[in-house]
Amino acid sequence: MMESSQSEMNILSNGKSHNLVDDVGMPMKTMLEEDQNGTQTVRFDDPEGGLENEGFLPSADGKKPIRFTDFEGKTSFGMSVFNLGNAIMGSGILGLAYAMANTGILLFLFLLTAVAALSSYSIHLLLKSSGIVGIRAYEQLGNRAFGTPGKMAAGIAITLQNIGAMSSYLYIVKSELPLVIQAFLKADPNSDLWYLNGNYLVIMVSASVILPLALMKQLGYLGYTSGFSLSCMVLIYFGMSSCIANNRVTHLCASSQTAYTIPILAFAFVCHPEVLPIYTELRNPTQKKMQKVSNLSILVMYTMYFLAALFGYLTFYDNVEPELLHTYSRIDPYDTLILCVRVAVLTAVTLTVPIVLFPVRRAIQQMIFPTKSFNWLRHISIALVLLTFINMLVIFAPNILGIFGIIGATSAPCLIFIFPAVFYIRIVPKEDEPMTSTPKILAACFAALGVSFMVMSLSFIIIDWTTGGGLAAGAH
Repeated sequence: MMESSQSEMNILSNGKSHNLVDDVGMPMKTMLEEDQNGTQTVRFDDPEGGLENEGFLPSADGKKPIRFTDFEGKTSFGMSVFNLGNAIMGSGILGLAYAMANTGILLFLFLLTAVAALSSYSIHLLLKSSGIVGIRAYEQLGNRAFGTPGKMAAGIAITLQNIGAMSSYLYIVKSELPLVIQAFLKADPNSDLWYLNGNYLVIMVSASVILPLALMKQLGYLGYTSGFSLSCMVLIYFGMSSCIANNRVTHLCASSQTAYTIPILAFAFVCHPEVLPIYTELRNPTQKKMQKVSNLSILVMYTMYFLAALFGYLTFYDNVEPELLHTYSRIDPYDTLILCVRVAVLTAVTLTVPIVLFPVRRAIQQMIFPTKSFNWLRHISIALVLLTFINMLVIFAPNILGIFGIIGATSAPCLIFIFPAVFYIRIVPKEDEPMTSTPKILAACFAALGVSFMVMSLSFIIIDWTTGGGLAAGAH
């Protein structure tokens, strides 16, 4: 009887035999317990809370209950890179040329390199914490570290951060798509044609493109659209380089407002809510393999960010605006190449919305339905409610996007710097790494850096609002 119970304890959801102690990564005691009939059974004694709940153990019939976060990873390495790269690429890419104009090329390159390295380290902390406790959900890491408050803090931060990101993407669609259609059709800008109304267009794009993609059961299915989204960047760079070759505007000396570019660059690689979901769906997942996915995604976006900033800067120098598309539209709104660049940008940001929506839906389910199995009705309903809410914000309250600037300046440092560091400090056993060890000291410094970025970003946004300036938004 005892041997049978031990055998059942080693069954994973994919049917493979495995050592549960190794998977959880924490020391656990097994004890014999007798029931009223005198039958002995095996019990895990886990005083440290290494198991999130009894869902880690199989039920009496030997089958583990399937949760909505349980997937057998089938997504390839390449598709995972596409998805994470697409998650990194936000609307803030349009503000990088403005950042370079205020820092100069060398300082911009140094800051971008530093932020990329910090983001890679942050993902390392998340993956190591995840490996120790056998959890691949950001919210559950918070729960493991700080209980319900930690879980709710992580879930709320992900929800607010990604809703703000999706709102900024759809606002670009609302403002830019009518102009592109008008330019292609040579239509009168003062006409009341319905297909030049941004409100109608953003609803149509949400219903016909974003919603079907958002209803996919797993994030890995979006790898092809993510690859296409990233390929649009090639067209963007080609258009930008052509503008440089044509020397379309007068080149002036660059100005210097270096401090204002720090919030733009500090959050240029926000992808942390998507890391663990992508890790969950990765084929044959290991911490080392997922770290390679993350490093390659960051490297690809690092290159794209630098090229986008460089081409935009060398085209306009100090004439560049915080919103790069507006700067290009000043040249010749009917130029075919520039129109293609704007279409490529619209395509890229539109295809990023479903990627960003997945972690929000996951966070909502973790906070409200943590023990429920996958349900199509709930899956679809959450996506519909989210997209409806975001469309209403973009259409009826576009000024609310300024509020999301404050939210982003608060939630982004938490998700990138503070949470990964403090979760790591709390989750890694003191027996393995005491607080005086180098890894935990580095993690504590990393959390302090995140607090500094948060205070700095909030200060700059408040100053910008009070002075009526044109500070570009963060990366998302």
